[in-house]
Amino acid sequence: MKSRVAAIARFTLLEALRTRLAAITLLVFALLAAAGFFVEGIAIAESERFGAGFYAATARWAAVFLVAFHVLAAIAREFDDKGLEVLLALDAPRAQYVIGRLAGFITVAALVAAAACVPLALHAPPVALAQWGFSLGCELAIIAALALFCAVSFNHIVPAAGFVVAFYLLARSLGAMRLMSAHPLAGADTFSHQAISLMVEGLALVVPALADWTRTEWLVNQPAAATELAAIAAQGALYVALLAAAAMFDLYRKNF
Repeated sequence: MKSRVAAIARFTLLEALRTRLAAITLLVFALLAAAGFFVEGIAIAESERFGAGFYAATARWAAVFLVAFHVLAAIAREFDDKGLEVLLALDAPRAQYVIGRLAGFITVAALVAAAACVPLALHAPPVALAQWGFSLGCELAIIAALALFCAVSFNHIVPAAGFVVAFYLLARSLGAMRLMSAHPLAGADTFSHQAISLMVEGLALVVPALADWTRTEWLVNQPAAATELAAIAAQGALYVALLAAAAMFDLYRKNF
């Protein structure tokens, strides 16, 4: 089992190299770093903080979309080329395929997170940069697992990409939604507000609050607390495991 999982994970890494993901990632982060230097140059005060903050915020979005669309494109291409059917014909269990693929994609996500940290090495303290990179890696791992699940569940890349984007936007804005529902300007006692508040709190139970992850202020103000990083690691592992189980369940019920 381990040899098959390792082989699938290795193939996933080779696929990322052959599709020029590494070159695209380095180019994107280089362009964002150049934009950060431009922002730093035009800032009137605290220019270094402005430049680092701009790069950190934009690099986070770029990393998420790079990993998500790479996973979606890789699985869609494999389905179109009948590569999965050939693998299953060799008596490879579907669970091993999901585990191997996910291991490879999480490794790719970790490498993308590490690449995103490089331009910040001269602007942020090492501890804060390590915390930011670790949180970004956990965030990208969830996105990779979610994209794998969506690629397996949906038959087309467009609805799968739409679901991933919608999920990520919801996870990033959930904190603000909870704050607005808890402190409305008017109509706090109405039935509609109570229903919306319950719905938002219900979403908070199943959707990770990514607005509290990979925060830019860790780089420019003060590092994160150890308890925050422990909670992020625990939540990341839980969501990755749940999404992997969902992807396995959906793959087992498909007929090839």
